[in-house]
Amino acid sequence: MVYILGVPIKDERPVKYALLGFYGIGRAVADNICAKLSFHDTLKVKELTDGQLTGLSQLLSNMTIEGDLKRQRDANISRFYTIRSYRGLRHAAGLPVHGQNTRTNAKTAKKLNRLQRRTYSTSPVGTLGWSRVLPTAVSILQKIKHIH
Repeated sequence: MVYILGVPIKDERPVKYALLGFYGIGRAVADNICAKLSFHDTLKVKELTDGQLTGLSQLLSNMTIEGDLKRQRDANISRFYTIRSYRGLRHAAGLPVHGQNTRTNAKTAKKLNRLQRRTYSTSPVGTLGWSRVLPTAVSILQKIKHIH
């Protein structure tokens, strides 16, 4: 197994398909990289020489991939949210952003893709909820009695 920029790549895979393991590299970009470095389609990772590996890692280090691309994506989403755009509000609500139908499948996605899960308490029933509600209810009733 070869590590290029911290990403493990299996030796038996062709380079063209091994590049798809990088976040931000799709088929078209992988084809362009192989064409630029003159790799044929069936060249496997284990057949690469040290010079070819160096050239590949240099080319990949100049691209915005992996963590840099994820940070850029997250910054864009947070920028949408801070300017309070429609897309930012949809991201914040966990709803589809690009105009998809929300009647059926989005309900399931919203349920499953939620970031914050409900936390269940292990305390006895009534101790947490009523301790917050009861004093305010009692104080309201006392104020009503003082008015009349």
